Amino acid sequence: MAADSDDGAVSALAASDGGVSKCSKSEKELVVQVPVVDVQSDNFKKIWPSLLLAIKTASFVAVDTELSGLGDRKSLLNQCIEERYKAVCQAARTRSVLSLGLACFKQQPDKSEHSYLVQVFNLTLLCVEEYVIEPKSVQFLVQHGFNFNRQYAHGIPYHKGNDKGDESQSQSVRTLFLELIRARRPLVLHNGLIDLVFLYQNFYAHLPESLGTFTADLCEMFPAGIYDTKYAVEFHARFVASYLEYAFRKCERENRKQQAAGSPHLTLEFCSYPSSMRAHIDYRCCTSPATHRPHPTSVCDNFSAYGWCPLGTQCPRSHNIDLIIDADEAAVEDKRRRRRRREKRRRALLSLSGTQTSGEAEDGPPVKQVCEDGLKVEEIEQEVADNDTANQPGCEEDHKNDLEKGVEAARPGGTDMATPEVPGSQASPNSVPGDGLHRAGFDAFMTGYVMAYVKVSRGPQPCRSGPWLPECHNKVYLSGKAVPLTVAKSQFSRSSKAHTQKMKLTWESS
Repeated sequence: MAADSDDGAVSALAASDGGVSKCSKSEKELVVQVPVVDVQSDNFKKIWPSLLLAIKTASFVAVDTELSGLGDRKSLLNQCIEERYKAVCQAARTRSVLSLGLACFKQQPDKSEHSYLVQVFNLTLLCVEEYVIEPKSVQFLVQHGFNFNRQYAHGIPYHKGNDKGDESQSQSVRTLFLELIRARRPLVLHNGLIDLVFLYQNFYAHLPESLGTFTADLCEMFPAGIYDTKYAVEFHARFVASYLEYAFRKCERENRKQQAAGSPHLTLEFCSYPSSMRAHIDYRCCTSPATHRPHPTSVCDNFSAYGWCPLGTQCPRSHNIDLIIDADEAAVEDKRRRRRRREKRRRALLSLSGTQTSGEAEDGPPVKQVCEDGLKVEEIEQEVADNDTANQPGCEEDHKNDLEKGVEAARPGGTDMATPEVPGSQASPNSVPGDGLHRAGFDAFMTGYVMAYVKVSRGPQPCRSGPWLPECHNKVYLSGKAVPLTVAKSQFSRSSKAHTQKMKLTWESS
């Protein structure tokens, strides 16, 4: 690290909680600005110490990627998981990672059990080898603010597959991934199978041929566990929709309710970056729920259920996440009221005959019914895959929302966060809510926020020596499947040779 003052400021900032800012206005008045540090080839070495320190001191790290494409989505929905894995491997070998998002959540037990200091990084990357980039992916990313001129001019170069010599001590993206492994922190993703495969092939080593070997490798790479927020919100939080924007906004709203009730709730703080860093900070807006106003337009059923709509911005119905959640909550409450009325009438009738009644049945998770022809989710997903050429908004984004993501960015909402207010002249032009939401850095932040809130909602953990969240530990969401992929090393699978050599080099050079 160079000895100039800017480098020192960056390193000291990451090292000290004194850099955390406090909000001066009430939370209802505050438009929260989430600072995302843009990392490119021209500032990578400068920010390298902060990146390492943020990862090493984190309680968990959330990761997200932007990809140049995924290829044939029919194969990605194959009912045979082994064949599905092979299809993702083929995509990872022929496509590339355009940007990598890291959100490092550091727990602050001295302040409260659920208080975190958060640092978010968005790394713009450039694969130096030939790779396929799909037109639909380009179109989608450009619509959401991705700058391909910047990527080709300032992307951090990297190569895929196995190491070329000893790269363990270099300042590169591949070394950064090794540092993530060395940190032994829980890894959090959203719908993470494709992310995991791409991370392995692009920054670690050549992918193994079998899924069993791949999961065996992952177990050793991330001993603290892999957590998938799509699995967490769908199978445990029981949200009626599980795409990332919906899960994030729903968690924010629920966290607000818990805060208002005086219950345990999530609190986040961010670093206050020096003026010399302003050019590298992209502030993402999270508006308070109080700023939401009713919209006369009805919500789009497709976007409401899956976060994706074939009509995109031309859809006459609303894609506003707040409206969608409002409608879902109203539907759930209406269902409960009807059930209570039915139960009351049933008790009255049974009491006349002197029959004992049991208490009201437990409400099951609400399920959205958005398809007039009654198709199952799996059939819808297969139909989408069959018609992807005509309708898909950009296959690169499908791995996050399970072929459900739309091209209109949703507006995230407020949360209990301590963060600086950024004057308009200093804020990024992309900080307008809803503009350029789909970026790897901010998606990683949303992913980490969801997991942190799920941890709060699950209550105190009885055993601190076990897994971080036992019910979600090493379970990765699988589209169209009732059970997740369990990341475990079975007695019938062995670690790959490339992984074994890599791990040996990793720990020898640490």
